[in-house]
Amino acid sequence: MPPKKKESKKSGTKKSSADNLIAFQGMLGAYSHLACRAQFPRMDVLPCAQFEDAFAAVQNGRARYAMIPVDNSLAGRVADNHRLLPHSGLHIVGEHFERVNHHLLAIPGATLKTVKTVFSHVHALGQCRDYMRKKKLTPVVAADTAGAARDIAELDDPTVAAIASKLAGEIYGLKSLAANIEDADHNTTRFLIMARTPAHVRPKPGAKYVTTLVFRVRNVPAALYKALAGFATNGVNLTKLESYMVGGHFAATQFYADVDGHPKDRTMRLALEDLHFYSKEVKVLGTYPAHPFREA
Repeated sequence: MPPKKKESKKSGTKKSSADNLIAFQGMLGAYSHLACRAQFPRMDVLPCAQFEDAFAAVQNGRARYAMIPVDNSLAGRVADNHRLLPHSGLHIVGEHFERVNHHLLAIPGATLKTVKTVFSHVHALGQCRDYMRKKKLTPVVAADTAGAARDIAELDDPTVAAIASKLAGEIYGLKSLAANIEDADHNTTRFLIMARTPAHVRPKPGAKYVTTLVFRVRNVPAALYKALAGFATNGVNLTKLESYMVGGHFAATQFYADVDGHPKDRTMRLALEDLHFYSKEVKVLGTYPAHPFREA
């Protein structure tokens, strides 16, 4: 994984060298922004309207990295990014796990007694359903959490609040009426760090790595079973395997996999040989150090 850098004094909104920029989808204060700060505290950030824009920022050299969410422990996979990853032309060089702590944010002067309506992203609202029901708050879906916080600040209405990060509250001048209001204490998002060039990490004794790849098996009986058998017989662990349609065809399926190990490991090399033999397309998206969160 790329080394962490110390915190920068820049806000991320000023002009900065592309080599010191990390792109993310969303507004300042989004949870992707928090992930950027946690992993690269010395880098400035480049907010992007869409995931495609974050990928493009790295592709065209406007940013060095992109911080891309792919899974949440409650909401599941971010389907758009699984579709975009194989065709982005970028490489996964690291991963980051960000604990999601939701705050109920409102304008100064508002209280839990004055707030009646809460705005946020649909997933954030769903993750705080029990809390809102207990407090008899009416949920309203917004495009994203940080955007909801910005809108609440502009409305200047003590009867409305937003569910967003503490950082969003600091950026948009809101106060936190309640912290950690999510219903599940394991609410965590996994991010992939994307770059124009692969990490080229050399395996070190005792170190753990993750290899992410996509593949399409040949159209023959038991092809998937045979393609994956090499991982089982060589004792290589697949931590994730998902399928999705390609090009809108029900018979054309692409598989996404996270595998424990480095391609230079003997067992991984043998497993990949079997995978290549029974597949018509295999593409390694990146090999990178396993994040310590996996051990925790």
